[in-house]
Amino acid sequence: MSVSVEIRDLSISFGDGPAAVKVLPSVSFSVKPGECFGLVGESGSGKSTVLRCVSLLTDFWKGDVLINGKSVRDMPLIERCRKLQMVFQDPYGSLHPRQSVRTVLNEPLTIHKLTDKEERMQKAITDVGLPVSFLDRFPHQLSGGQRQRVAIARALILEPSLLLLDEPTSALDVSVQAEILNLLQRLREERGFTYIMVTHDLAVVDHMCDRFAVMLRGEVTEVLPRDAIARNGATHPYARELIAASLEYEGVNA
Repeated sequence: MSVSVEIRDLSISFGDGPAAVKVLPSVSFSVKPGECFGLVGESGSGKSTVLRCVSLLTDFWKGDVLINGKSVRDMPLIERCRKLQMVFQDPYGSLHPRQSVRTVLNEPLTIHKLTDKEERMQKAITDVGLPVSFLDRFPHQLSGGQRQRVAIARALILEPSLLLLDEPTSALDVSVQAEILNLLQRLREERGFTYIMVTHDLAVVDHMCDRFAVMLRGEVTEVLPRDAIARNGATHPYARELIAASLEYEGVNA
């Protein structure tokens, strides 16, 4: 189930000619099979853009994105969707307000011509901690945490190997954030998923990630192991400043 990910010289610009803005000058990092790899940095540093490039939601980038050594550009759409899925930041915006949970989960099964639809839907919804009766609810009948669980179930239902997590808890109440993180942690332990997780919260990295990359203005300044947070083992000035600010904030709010 686990896959490796290698990103080589990923770059992308928005706009044309002299007005073009290079959002990612050249990003490179690798993710081991079964690893949870974090991308951290201030807003606008290019974290979410990396995920959009990996998933080909944005497709005019240059460089290479390899999953188990195979370029995502060489994967047929059906294969790519079975291999990787994305969970978005906003559970209110990522679900269609007029579609029931059953419709949301049934659509990918229909597209991919998978059988045993009812069994698969029931398993997906219970795997994320919701009762089967929720299949007939609509998004407006769900809390924010429940909506995000549905979004995770939608990502799981095709049994992918790689999950791209774009700040999956930042739009939720603090009490619900821990529940969703624990759910993602349990799913990774049970199924061996590989995660690439975008977050601005180093406490989330400390809880979830094996390693993380610190991004600044579209570039990776440093790749660090999780234990570098507690001892601020970064060497790049920006990375040290970011970790120090997080430790100070946690100390004040402890």
